[in-house]
Amino acid sequence: MSSLHHVLLLGGSGKVAQLLTPLLLQRSWNVTSIIHDPARVASLEKLGHGQNGKLNVLVRSLEEVTSEAQAKSIIDEVKPDYVVWSAGAAGKGGPERTFKIDRDAAIHFIRASAATSSITKFVMISYLGSRLKKAPWWPEEVWQDCVEKNNGVLKTYYQAKIAADQVLYEEGKKRKDFAAICLRPGILTTEPAGKVKLGKLFESGTSSRASVAEVTALLLDSPNVKSSWLDLLDGDEDPEAAVKRSVEEGVDAAEGEPFY
Repeated sequence: MSSLHHVLLLGGSGKVAQLLTPLLLQRSWNVTSIIHDPARVASLEKLGHGQNGKLNVLVRSLEEVTSEAQAKSIIDEVKPDYVVWSAGAAGKGGPERTFKIDRDAAIHFIRASAATSSITKFVMISYLGSRLKKAPWWPEEVWQDCVEKNNGVLKTYYQAKIAADQVLYEEGKKRKDFAAICLRPGILTTEPAGKVKLGKLFESGTSSRASVAEVTALLLDSPNVKSSWLDLLDGDEDPEAAVKRSVEEGVDAAEGEPFY
């Protein structure tokens, strides 16, 4: 059994976060889940019933976290050693709200976490197309499809996510004992957890939310995981084996980015 950890789960009422919560509690870890809607506290607390770890649900508005100091005050209140960002505006409230949450609040929590010596892992749930440059191993048609979406339907989301992803990468280089992990799924589905492709991927595709949750838990559970970007799709490899291989090989899909 793993030693006891305390995970700060930002965006705890999201679909991936609700699948992730029991996986963390099963490990006898404690979870503090941050949500913005008080009406959802009771339903989320049910995720902790009968589990080995303890679940605490806190109502806080990430939209109102406008400084690193405010993020730090939540971190100081919770006292986690792992942080997972699974929050987002989900397209509600227009571009301004997306930038406030997906970019600004995310960056404040990244910097505050990296500046807190007791926090040793931060997992950002991003998406496969969040890149500034074509990955050296990508076919041109995959990149062009990506560019079209990032300049079209995903424009605001893309601009917010890539800014946060870059800060996470840069902060991850400042501390050797801080693993800044950017997990980058494809198009999210409601399929059950299954086998995966993980690492530097050549194609776009789908990712089961349940698999995203499972791989997130496995990355947090991995003692040797380092700062990296890891692309994730549904595939044909056992998730535990995929995480073990990616960690042992030091895979980093951030290669090719200007800040890499």
